[in-house]
Order: sequence, then structure tokens, then C-alpha cells
Amino acid sequence: MATLYLHHSSYLDHLTPVGHPERPDRIRAIDRILEHERFQSLERDIAPMGTVADIVRAHPMSYIDMVHNSAPTEGLIRIDADTTMSPGTWEAAMRGVGGACRAVDEVMERKVSNAFCASRPPGHHAEKDRAMGFCLFNNAAVAARYAQAKHGAERVAIIDFDVHHGNGTQDIFWNDPTVMYCSTHQMPLYPGSGAASERGEADTIVNAPLAAGDGGEEFREAMDIAILPRLEAFSPDLVLISAGFDAHVRDPLGGLRLVEADFAWATSKLMDLADRHCGGRVVSLLEGGYDLEGLARSVAAHLMILMKS
Repeated sequence: MATLYLHHSSYLDHLTPVGHPERPDRIRAIDRILEHERFQSLERDIAPMGTVADIVRAHPMSYIDMVHNSAPTEGLIRIDADTTMSPGTWEAAMRGVGGACRAVDEVMERKVSNAFCASRPPGHHAEKDRAMGFCLFNNAAVAARYAQAKHGAERVAIIDFDVHHGNGTQDIFWNDPTVMYCSTHQMPLYPGSGAASERGEADTIVNAPLAAGDGGEEFREAMDIAILPRLEAFSPDLVLISAGFDAHVRDPLGGLRLVEADFAWATSKLMDLADRHCGGRVVSLLEGGYDLEGLARSVAAHLMILMKS
């Protein structure tokens, strides 16, 4: 079976202010590198529109209405200090949700081995009822709830290796014993959450903070010691990856020093775990990554490992 790559041109239509790091060129950089012949076997498809019914499992209707009603017909509006909407943002966000759910369908129904969604805006900072950190809807949270509601997944694991802590995902699943959220991230750094002591009401939050300057050795140790054993014990029915690549050494928004080989290693470890517990079911969702070269090379390394399944 193939690896599914879900994308859509609307991701280019979510516009941000000049100089903003979360910009359409991120998707263009990924598209360019995936033109290489080594990605010819990728199964590529268009991300469908998501539905409010899928989002409401993770965000209240009042919040969904606020986002929808905030969408401008021209120009840009600010949702918070660094999160904006343009006329194309609503469709981009809805296709981000739709792509995540479509990926879950394809993987859970064993039509593909695994899937990667190259969507924007990202999602892991979006809390239950608060947009922040470039994020409007929490794609990973929506995907987890969708897998439970539509495919009967009893335990879903979300692993987040973005340089920033996924406060939104942690917020949504803080009280939930059926979803394990595991994160490596730089601390202190935006948004300020993610201490190892933050474990959730059901002890299913696993934070492994790293310090500025840490590189592959420290990252791999955190995965091996803090995260992978907890995931083994949890035995998930589906593995979701919040795949942020801003822990790359080139990235302007963080101070970690990961390289492509580190992301490939983590991807391989998570695929091995998925093979042992859930028939290899892995869905990966793009989060951060703001140096275009570092992002493109890291996504390529990530996908090359997914394609080896």
C-alpha cells in the first residue's frame, strides 16, 4: 500500500501579513521538493472540505461560529497578536480539517499504509475555544475525535515534535484517558506551557521539554526515555503525528538544533510502534517549520520514511 499525500491549492490562499513566518511559501517549498522522482510513488489527492460536525467534537459551536463570522471579505483581520484571517482562510482551515479526517478514513480502512497532510494554517496551539499561535482549528484533535467517532478507535496517541508546545492539544485532552498527548519542545518558549509536571487529569499528557541549544542527542534521549515507553504502555489504535519542523537548526523561531536525520529517526520509531500496536496506522499533520529550506528537506526526510512502510 502507498503513502497518501493530501494537499489543496486553498492552502496558498490563507494570507498573512508581509514578513509573517507562517506564509504560503511554506507550501510552495514543500511542493517543489516533492517534484523529485523519488516521490513518484506517493499517492496524491485533494483534501476535501471538512464539516462543522467534525470540528464540534473538539471545539464548541460558539467558537466555530466566531471563527466563521470573523472571516473578512477583503484584507486581513487579526484574531490575536499573531493569528490572522484573510478571505481565503476559512476554506483553507476547513480543508485542513477535511484532509485530516480523510487521512484517518484512508488509514483506518487500510486503503493506504499511512498519510501526510500538508495543510495550513497549523493547528496545535488552538485550544477548545481560543485561536492563537497562527492556529484556528486543532486538526490533530479533530482527527483523534473523528477516529473515535467514525472508526471506533478506543485509544489515540498524538505525538508532537514541533519546537513549540501544543498547548491547544493538551487543553482539549487534559481530562481524557482515551487520548495520549506526547510532546517534545523547547522550553521556555512560546506559549509557555509544557512542563514535565503537566500530566493531565488521567495521566495521559507526556511532556519532555528540551532546552535551547539541544540537538539530536537530547531529542532522541527524550523520545527514548520519556515518550516511547509511555506510548508502548498506552498501546494506541492510531498514531497521529503533529509534525512541526521548526525544531530544525535553521529555523528562525526556535533554538533547537535538529536536522533532517532526527525527524527521520523519530518517524521510524513511531512507525515501528504503530506496527506493533495498530497495524501501522499513522497519520501525520503539518504544524510548524518556518525556514523554507529546512522545512522542505525535513518534510522530504519524514515522507521518505513513511513511504518505506
